[in-house]
Amino acid sequence: MSAYVISEVDVRDAAGFETYRTIAAKAIAQYGGRYLVRGGAASIAEGGPPPKNIIVVEFPSMEKLRQWYASPGYAQALKVRRTALDRRLIFIEGVPAA
Repeated sequence: MSAYVISEVDVRDAAGFETYRTIAAKAIAQYGGRYLVRGGAASIAEGGPPPKNIIVVEFPSMEKLRQWYASPGYAQALKVRRTALDRRLIFIEGVPAA
């Protein structure tokens, strides 16, 4: 069953954010992840507050997702993340295949 990472990102340092994105993308690909949403235009249909940068990544399974998050490659991205951005990060399982 697929699993997803949903990030709501507030960029503090644009250059650092680009470095983070580059490192994170390589680590995501190594664990079979793929971007579904990567900071495109977003608007509120109901509720609030206004959306920040939204990123959605799909992994083949929750196991692969957790391996990616704990990987040495992503650890490098996390070091950059501390100063480059604030975020809310959610891990969620998808719907079983019919």
